[in-house]
Formats: sequence, C-alpha cells, structure tokens
Amino acid sequence: MLKFLQPSRTIPRTTWTAESRWDMSLLRLLILAFGLFLFGIGESLYIQSNLGNSPWAVFADGVAKLTGTTIAWSTFAISCVVFLLWMPLKEKYGIGPIANTLIVPVAMNVGLTVIPRQESIANGALFLIIGIACVGLGSAIYITCGLGAGPRQGMMTALHRITGIRVARIATSIEVVVFTLGVLMGGKYGIGTLVFALCIGPAVAIGFSIMREIGEMPTHEHHA
Repeated sequence: MLKFLQPSRTIPRTTWTAESRWDMSLLRLLILAFGLFLFGIGESLYIQSNLGNSPWAVFADGVAKLTGTTIAWSTFAISCVVFLLWMPLKEKYGIGPIANTLIVPVAMNVGLTVIPRQESIANGALFLIIGIACVGLGSAIYITCGLGAGPRQGMMTALHRITGIRVARIATSIEVVVFTLGVLMGGKYGIGTLVFALCIGPAVAIGFSIMREIGEMPTHEHHA
C-alpha cells in the first residue's frame, strides 16, 4: 500500500501504453476516456469547493464571466484555441489531445451540474483534497496511454522544444499568465488556487506510482 504513496519520478510504461499517438484500441480508448473524465470531475469538485479554482479554471471562469457562457464551455473554447496554437508551434497531433479537448469540458459540466457548491470551509477543504486526487490520478491515467498530452501540456512542451527553456519555468510562466488574466476578468480564486499549485505535481506523481503498480510493462532480465 505504501508503494502507491511514493511519488514516481518517471512516467511508467504500462501494458496499455500506445506505440504511437494514433495507436488506438478499444481498451486503450476506454482507459483514456476514463482518465479524462476523472480529470474533469476533479476540476468540477475543485470549483464547487468554493475555496478557489485551479489557475486554468480561474482563467476559464474569467472568460465565462466576460462572455456570459459557462465555465465548462469556456474551458472547451480555451482548449480549442490552445490546440490551434500547436500548428505554428509544429507540435505533433494525436487522438489524446483531441479527446482531452472534448471529454474534459463534458465531465466538468456533468460535475458542476450534479455536485453541490459547498458553503462550509470543512466541506470545501474535503472537496479540494478529493479534487486534487482526481485530477492527479486522471492525469496519470490518460498520460500513460501514450496517445498525446493535453492541449496545454502540448503547448508547454512545444515552447520548451523551441526555446530551450526548462519545462518547469515555462509551465510556471504559463500558469502565472493565465491566472493573472483570469483574475483581471473576474475569475474565482482563493486559498484553493495556491493549494492546487503546490499539490498538483505530487498528486500526478503519486498517480503515476499507482499506474506503475497496476499495469507497468514487465521487463525481462537476461542472465548469462
């Protein structure tokens, strides 16, 4: 059990990991869809905690308030725009980012519809914990499918490839920019935003550990 709580330093190769971004099978697509849906539900839990959204959700909330749409629809629109930016950045497309763009907003809409908004700090804190766990595990599930990263992650890796700047610095810069824009547009932020920024990395790493224990591709050692 303790192995699951030890953050993985690498992305494990599992029995369902694809050989290419278009290497599709029914099982792999189902695993991908489940991971993305769990990710979206985690985001909705975070939003309904009422203690502050994740940085990208702050941005999506700001766009929603500015345009009069829902946060789920603005998330879809933002993902589409970011996805289109892959073309000038010459990032490789795949079924993964396409599924990410479509499934995550749908899952968020489902979650925001059925999950009640919390008014107490205690319940909100519980939603934060569950939300981070869902986003972390959902991220690990869909990433280990090997069908391509989400639109945001793809933009991050493309900028890293073009500029040579460290991924961590690019990721932090993007998060700061979208968060700032979201706040300026009236997006919801709070202590939960800070908690997400600090905890999402370890949550994804623990998710990778869980995936490693469940379905890591066996290695064959040859002895002389």
